[in-house]
Amino acid sequence: MTPDILSALNWRYACKVFDSSKTIPDETWNTLEQSLVLTPSSFGLQPWKFLVIQDRELRERLVPHAWNQRQVADSSHLVVLTVPKAVSIEHVDANIARMIEVRGGTADALAGFRKMVLGFREGLEARGQLENWARLQSYIALGQFMLAASLLGIDTCPMEGFIPAKFDEVLGLEPTGYTTSVLCPAGYRSADDRYASLPKVRFEPKDVITRL
Repeated sequence: MTPDILSALNWRYACKVFDSSKTIPDETWNTLEQSLVLTPSSFGLQPWKFLVIQDRELRERLVPHAWNQRQVADSSHLVVLTVPKAVSIEHVDANIARMIEVRGGTADALAGFRKMVLGFREGLEARGQLENWARLQSYIALGQFMLAASLLGIDTCPMEGFIPAKFDEVLGLEPTGYTTSVLCPAGYRSADDRYASLPKVRFEPKDVITRL
């Protein structure tokens, strides 16, 4: 059966109050994790790591660094999307090694691809844009995750309202070379969340879509 994508997208909203007593079943969560893994990325480089946090005590420690927004602690799962501060040559080579592992072939056959990707990387590095590029890529993962969640009846709340440096400190990211890009709590809306029943506000299609 074809999923009713528009109904799912109309149903979803940025959940403000989660029901902390409800937990996403493991099978459903495994599907959502796979939606993160399957996210497309430029050159297939996958410049990210996804931290899935269920530890309540740890999430309570993060709340003050997210402007005291309770979604961080009260959701079933908290996804912290992190990116490298500088996508390394080693990361590119690890990605190529994975391509060979999955698809076959040789490093020599992919030498031209490697040269192209490293040239792209070098250009970003020269402009000081490596981290920003990776952050933009992480938002593709965020969007895919939220769509997948809505199709499964799982609520989410994309969040930029936090202090990255403090999250990095609490989560021990500083030595890893990764930094927090964006957050997405996931779970089930509370009956007390008045935002759940409000009409969705969007511009008319004619105001945002131009057909040429």
